Amino acid sequence: MTRRTDIHPDLTRAEVRAPSFSTWRVGTPERQRAAVEAIAGVWQRRDWPAAGGLGYYVYTGHDGTTLLHHAQWAGEQDYAAFVKTRRQERVDEIDIAVPGIERVALDHYTRYRSRERAAGDERVPGLIVTVRVDFEGGAADRRREWVDLVMDAGTEDVESDRGLISAHFHLGKDGTHVLNYAEWESPESYDVAIADQTPTPAWERVKAFPGLKAFTGSRYDYALGLVPD
Repeated sequence: MTRRTDIHPDLTRAEVRAPSFSTWRVGTPERQRAAVEAIAGVWQRRDWPAAGGLGYYVYTGHDGTTLLHHAQWAGEQDYAAFVKTRRQERVDEIDIAVPGIERVALDHYTRYRSRERAAGDERVPGLIVTVRVDFEGGAADRRREWVDLVMDAGTEDVESDRGLISAHFHLGKDGTHVLNYAEWESPESYDVAIADQTPTPAWERVKAFPGLKAFTGSRYDYALGLVPD
């Protein structure tokens, strides 16, 4: 069976070897809420789709128009089996409930490095921030080097990150980008961190990294978690 949960996903879970993130554009805050409830209903009325499915999570964008989806799979073959046998029936029923959804992107990843929450830190994230970092074609093999620079720069600027709970860097399987999924204590703590960030030499090296094209940041609220019961 499928169970709804309010617990945020563990991005460092060892069994998750095939994480994915996708974006839907639904148009309005009202349609965001309707789509979340449609997803919950469709999934809870059905058995959990596959043994390798570990969790499915949905977030509402602060822009009032988008949904972020995060799926955790044990392996790529498990996701492929779901697509082949179980995915379309769910998509069709959701589209009946909320017509006109635009499915913008679906990307598959490998998690590379994380700044994990500190031992004993039991804060519940009040804000999720994703940052997609795009690279020139010739820089795909240097993405790990860039993430390492970010992690090193973060250790030099701890004071401004007091509201940061964790950050998880994923390498896109398409070779073009990195996605950082960060948990923050609140929107206010994130705003303070951005305002207080000091342009240190380490951060200047991050921003001037060869082959770096663009940063795209988005803010989300956790809306729905679905797990096997």
